[in-house]
Amino acid sequence: MIRKWLAMAAGLVLLPGASAWGADAINSGDTSWVIVSTALVMMMTPAGLALFYSGMSRYKNLLNTFAMTLVAYCLASVIWVVWGYTLAFGPDHGGIIGGMNHLFLNGMDVNSVTGTIPTYVFVLFQLTFAGITVALVLGSIVDRMKFSSWIVFAALWITFIYCPVAHWVWGGGWMAKMGALDFAGGNVVHINAGVAGLMLALVLGKRKGYGREAMFPSSVALSALGAALLWFGWFGFNAGSALAANGVAGSAFLATNTSAAMAALAWMGAEWFIAKHPTVLGLASGVVAGLVAITPAAGFVNLQASLIIGLVAGVLGYFSVSKLKLKMGYDDSLDAFGVHGLCGIWGALATGLFASPAISGASGFFYGNPKQVGIQLVSIAATIAFTAVGTLMVVYITKWVTGGLRVPVEQEVEGLDSAVHGERAFEIG
Repeated sequence: MIRKWLAMAAGLVLLPGASAWGADAINSGDTSWVIVSTALVMMMTPAGLALFYSGMSRYKNLLNTFAMTLVAYCLASVIWVVWGYTLAFGPDHGGIIGGMNHLFLNGMDVNSVTGTIPTYVFVLFQLTFAGITVALVLGSIVDRMKFSSWIVFAALWITFIYCPVAHWVWGGGWMAKMGALDFAGGNVVHINAGVAGLMLALVLGKRKGYGREAMFPSSVALSALGAALLWFGWFGFNAGSALAANGVAGSAFLATNTSAAMAALAWMGAEWFIAKHPTVLGLASGVVAGLVAITPAAGFVNLQASLIIGLVAGVLGYFSVSKLKLKMGYDDSLDAFGVHGLCGIWGALATGLFASPAISGASGFFYGNPKQVGIQLVSIAATIAFTAVGTLMVVYITKWVTGGLRVPVEQEVEGLDSAVHGERAFEIG
């Protein structure tokens, strides 16, 4: 539970010139690794995710998808340093939320230390997680949400949904005290974002022509490039969550790469067998499914477990996208729920099954601790319930504030690149 204790340490009110662990606590190797990891995770949102999502959107909405991803990261960057960090990592209040002690990062300076790294570095590392989580929600609703409504929704959602869940798991809240395992964001990032996306998609309704006309991705090449950048950045996401340049970081790095590769092969195999074509988009999506599933487990499981987690994630992701969505009838545009929500649930559950005490001390079902599975299930159910209800509340507040969530029909038909931004991604003809 390395990350949990370091996150709790970040909630201390630090006086100028003081440190949480002593004036000589900073480790240059740990600090360098977490700074690099922060840069890697930052790249995942305005570069990797933006390309991955934009390439899957229709050509007339490519720039709008890019803009909504970019503005989500910008909003998170400001909100986090003003009030988001203190809500997530401030002194615990009843296991539910952090106190306001660190509003505008009050009580910190260049000498403040969290664990073995500067507190400012810890703040920035956590900021990148908030940024990508809210941007992931976008995948469920591209092509049809007002840009202004997205801005309001994103700001409210970060504040009232992301920050509490982050506090529960990493900030010393009730899930941490219960012993829930979430190394880098199964509950906090992927289940949270996937469920939120589904709720928002259900309220917005289906895209015009959904199920009746073809909706081809604008550029599979862009999506494949985006997936590659996400894969690269995910090493900072998972291995960086050790918050130290140590063996746990190395193990998380290995598990991350292995799960991603295994899931890509599993998705490709399932698609090839059933649909008779191994698509590039399927391979790219499989990579992301494997990365999602290993995220909560990365610092707790061994190589063998990462192979199993990736295998299941690839098959689960393919069937959720190709079968479940069609059977259930919801319009999850870019499959944020199917990939992040469902594979995140699998990853959180798998952590309770495969956590090995040889990695970081935590034991799962297969290592003599069946109670961990129950703890993981409680954390999963609580995240789903809170996110579903809370997101619906945020959605209806946003609708009231902005006078509606959905773009006019004529703008949807024209395309949001032109109608909203006055731009075109490609010159055609």
